[in-house]
Amino acid sequence: MKHQIRTGVSFGLTSGIITTLGLMVGLHSGTQSKIAVIGGILTIAIADAFSDALGIHISEESENRHTHKEIWESTIYTFLSKFFIALSFMVPLLNFTLTKAVIISIVWGMFLLVVFNFYIAKSQGERPWRVVGEHFAIALVVITLTHFLGDWIHSHLN
Repeated sequence: MKHQIRTGVSFGLTSGIITTLGLMVGLHSGTQSKIAVIGGILTIAIADAFSDALGIHISEESENRHTHKEIWESTIYTFLSKFFIALSFMVPLLNFTLTKAVIISIVWGMFLLVVFNFYIAKSQGERPWRVVGEHFAIALVVITLTHFLGDWIHSHLN
């Protein structure tokens, strides 16, 4: 896999999963509003995908090792992967109750994270379960913290 594709997809997919799940879980526990969660996901799919793509663009430029075309390839792959991953979490929201959709989304996101990290670890000759476990644990920490933050906001600011 070309560096540009690997960079864009790796960053976009991982950021798309963890950011979207954190936002969904936090908004769910903080607002109990399906509209707020949908609005948050759409915001991530657009604003955060552009922001991450620009971040990758600037990071690749700062390395001074890539052609103009390679930099733009990384930028585009980052945007597209984050955009579509974030939007994939809309499917459960449009088809289930909010609580059920959040649970389905957590399962979906963690599944994607495990499969992708397993693939990356195997392709780099690393022990897959160590890499998968590390990234799975980080995602669980984000989900847990945003849940309790949402609960705190709901109970103190509502």
